[in-house]
Amino acid sequence: MTQQDIRPPVPAPAPAPVALAAVEPGPARRPLISYVLPVYNEQDGIAAFHAGLTAALAGRPDLDVQLVYVNDGSTDASLALLKKLAEDDPRVQVVDFARNFGHQIAITAGLDHAEGDAVIVMDTDLQDPPQVSLELVDAWREGADIVHARRRSRQDSAFKRATAHLYYRVLRACTDVDIPLDTGDFRLLDRKVADELRKYRERSRFVRGIVASMGYRQTEVAFDRDERFAGETKYPLRKMARLAVDGVTSFSTAPLKMITRLGFVVLALSLAGILYALAMKFFRPEITVSGWTMLMCVVLFLGGTQMLSLGVIGAYIGRIYSEAQGRPLYLVREVIGTDGRGGDGER
Repeated sequence: MTQQDIRPPVPAPAPAPVALAAVEPGPARRPLISYVLPVYNEQDGIAAFHAGLTAALAGRPDLDVQLVYVNDGSTDASLALLKKLAEDDPRVQVVDFARNFGHQIAITAGLDHAEGDAVIVMDTDLQDPPQVSLELVDAWREGADIVHARRRSRQDSAFKRATAHLYYRVLRACTDVDIPLDTGDFRLLDRKVADELRKYRERSRFVRGIVASMGYRQTEVAFDRDERFAGETKYPLRKMARLAVDGVTSFSTAPLKMITRLGFVVLALSLAGILYALAMKFFRPEITVSGWTMLMCVVLFLGGTQMLSLGVIGAYIGRIYSEAQGRPLYLVREVIGTDGRGGDGER
């Protein structure tokens, strides 16, 4: 009988550690910046603007770019030039409206088609320098959600500078919205801000006021606005006045409150006139017949006040009527070019 070996078994040697190959980190994803560029009868300046913008972007290889040109029913050769840009530059996308819908609606359509991590809205007349748009990008990368381009100086007529200066300050005093002074529509929006802005679908749009009312982290970049490169302004006095009315009625009920105050003033003056007429009747009856002048002044004053009041009320009722119709903000004839990172072509 053999003796049983009761020694514990010798443990097997541990497997040698396997050396893991070092994993090379992939290239960081470059942010996509979408430019929303409304165009209306800019045939003389589109090529120069695009050349200036692409020259500025050439110095930023760290960015991917989408250029969304919105043709707002141009009646000149603007559309043909934009189609040529889309053929030559794969970053260009052209949204062609079925007719002219206005600058603010063109901005809205551009935002609807922009796919970037950030969206820059700017005009194509070279008054907004392309190089400044890259300063907006830098401010965004530092943490801002909305970056306004504030005009430090502008090369416009004295009348336009004075009226714009006065308008923004009056608008700011009439509303609870802190609309940045001396800023137009030249600004950058973070992706989440642009997505939220797309939910605002009112027809009488004042985009700069809507953006200011949204909150988020906002900052400003000051710049000197250049002269218009070619052509004439697409915001004559009539359109500027309409935009001013949209701004006031969109964010303020001050005109309605002014009517109430005016009503009290007129009532006080009317009571004073009645007391004067009674006093003259009892104390100076010999001259009470000659009251035609006072009568006409009172009638004309009250009539003018009533017409003014009806006009203000009508402006608000007109906005209600326009919104109640529920019609689309714009109609697109075609979209030409690729999307932000090289998707489909003409649709």
